[in-house]
Formats: sequence, C-alpha cells, structure tokens
Amino acid sequence: MSMLQEFKEFAMKGNVMDLAVGVIIGGAFGKIVDSVVSDLIMPFIAWIMGGRLDFSGMFLVLGKVPEGTAVTLDALRKAQVPVFAYGNFLTILVNFIILAFIIFIMIKQMNRLKRTEPEPAAAPAAAPETPEDVLLLREIRDSLKK
Repeated sequence: MSMLQEFKEFAMKGNVMDLAVGVIIGGAFGKIVDSVVSDLIMPFIAWIMGGRLDFSGMFLVLGKVPEGTAVTLDALRKAQVPVFAYGNFLTILVNFIILAFIIFIMIKQMNRLKRTEPEPAAAPAAAPETPEDVLLLREIRDSLKK
C-alpha cells in the first residue's frame, strides 16, 4: 500500500473528520468568547475598576529605569528592565474563566437534553410457552427413565 493511500485512509476515518470539525468549531467558538470578553464583559469590569479597560498595560517595575526610557511595558522590556507584568495574565485568566463557565453551561444543557424520562416499567412478560417438540422429548425421556 502506498503512503498516499495510507494517508487517505487515515484522513477519511470518522474520528479524524470529527476531530477536524471540532477544531474548526472550537476556533470559531474561541473568537466568539474573545468578543464576549472584550466587547461585553471587560467594559463592565473597566467601569468597576474606574475606567481602566486594558489590563495588559498593568505592570510593576522591579528594577531601575534608565533615563530617557518611557515607562511603558514595551519600552521597559526593550531596555531590559525587569518588570512584573501581571495585566496580560489577568486578561487571559478572565478569558479562561468565562470560556470554562460557558462550556460548563453548554455541557450541562446538553446533558439535560440527552436525559430522557424513564419509561414506566412494563409488566413482567409471561413465560413463553414451551414448544410442542420439547414437550414430546420430555415425555420420551421420562418414559425411558421408568
């Protein structure tokens, strides 16, 4: 079997195709969550925090800043000044928490929809009638025992 045929066989298996669809939908879902975070949730968080919307610019300077260096995260990193840049982590953490919560709600709803109401227990079925040939064979056996 040629390598091209093996690859075609591998790529066309159901699990690989399902995974590909999942990755594509996951990418689109990630964009939706990013939009929810940046366009809907972060403005409320910014309002609560006094108007600060961009967390990625939040940092603490841990070293001496050379003269003439702007006090921005990019400029301090270029000047190799040690900074504790916690703002970007906060943004990613908020994204993760929201994504995890949304996935939790979706799975919970899917499980709820999958559950079906238990069907009422049917009355126990009567024992099936023994076939006539089995009855005749039993009679023959019993008579031979005597």
